[in-house]
Amino acid sequence: MNQLQKSLRINAYFSGISGIILIIFNKQFADLLGISTSPFWITGLVLIFFMGTIIYEIKKQRRLAILWIITQDLIWVSTSLFILIAKPFGITRAGHYIIGFIALIVLLLGMNQIIALQNEQKTS
Repeated sequence: MNQLQKSLRINAYFSGISGIILIIFNKQFADLLGISTSPFWITGLVLIFFMGTIIYEIKKQRRLAILWIITQDLIWVSTSLFILIAKPFGITRAGHYIIGFIALIVLLLGMNQIIALQNEQKTS
């Protein structure tokens, strides 16, 4: 397994586990962040679907599809930053810390995938 596949696998695991946790503990997260449960159900389902697309690309390793995965990670980070700066939803302070922490993890995942993709191109 090459570095790109490992990077994608870590992202897939993180996304899938996060999605399952959001669905199972949607009420607890809603209480912690001070918002309704709907965003957690929707985000959880989207993350599980995202995990599936990443798993598919672990085998295929199509450059454009991997760039789309990285782009989605960066969209997640950008949206998180917007939420942290604009505070549009009345999310609690603890919620903002959680959003920031997850955004940092996703940023690191995306950066790791970019590096692995560049290294893969050099060896091909």
